Amino acid sequence: MEALLKVKKQIKIFVEEIGDKKSIELLTLLSEGKMLRSKLILKIAGISDESIKLCAIVEMIQSASLLHDDVIDEADTRRGKPSINALFDNKTSIMFGDILYSKAFTQLTTMDKNIAYTISNSVTLLSVGEMMDVDLTQTFNTSYDKYFEMIYKKTASLIEASAKAAALLSGKDEEAFAIYGKNLGLAFQMIDDILDITADSATLGKPAMLDFVEGKVTIPYLLLHERIEDKERLEKLYKKPLNEKETQWIKEQMIETKALEDSVKQAQTLGLEAIEAIKEYNNQDLENIMSDMINRSF
Repeated sequence: MEALLKVKKQIKIFVEEIGDKKSIELLTLLSEGKMLRSKLILKIAGISDESIKLCAIVEMIQSASLLHDDVIDEADTRRGKPSINALFDNKTSIMFGDILYSKAFTQLTTMDKNIAYTISNSVTLLSVGEMMDVDLTQTFNTSYDKYFEMIYKKTASLIEASAKAAALLSGKDEEAFAIYGKNLGLAFQMIDDILDITADSATLGKPAMLDFVEGKVTIPYLLLHERIEDKERLEKLYKKPLNEKETQWIKEQMIETKALEDSVKQAQTLGLEAIEAIKEYNNQDLENIMSDMINRSF
């Protein structure tokens, strides 16, 4: 998509404006993602200098959060490439994240104040969500509210803000597109959590069922814990390397209690609500993005 190349070019220009050679070098080493937030902005607001600038700002914020994330998670790869903290060190990853954050905020000050507030406020939520995510791995979380608050803040808030800001930029119904963005973000994270259980390691690019081993009690585990008789057995497997027998037992219980099936249904309900929110705009591309995501085979 030619517009996404313009976004990448704009990011490069922004980083070059900083006047720091190391930052330019580090930018070239960042692994490229799917640019979901940019695609969303461009499909809502169309292609213009302002929408490209907004995309570049949001992508820099997303990259900054991932640079910090990799340090928190002690990850040595990002999308199949060595992470910055693995190539250099944690300090470099954190500081480059700070540079991208601050440059993004600098550019935000040149945009409409409502757009600037929408994006910058979501970054505060994102940061709180990151902290919640770390805290929730300390003990076996059984609270739906805490799980949904965490995934909203950590994942959905920036997607919600991207959609809302794009609507503000193009004079569309900001609340309708905010609902779409929020639900897209929530469903995206829930489906990611479900795939951790249903997909194989080769497809995931990481060990299957890694979330539970790392201390993440995601929506399928919340439903399973609520419905299972032997709660103690499940709790004992929390944050423990799982052997094949233990993995199989969890999967069987997920199917028996319909924890997996109902997790998928919850994500699909959010998706359908999102499509309904923007129905009057007849934006087939956005409807397809959501439909493709929620109608995957698990």
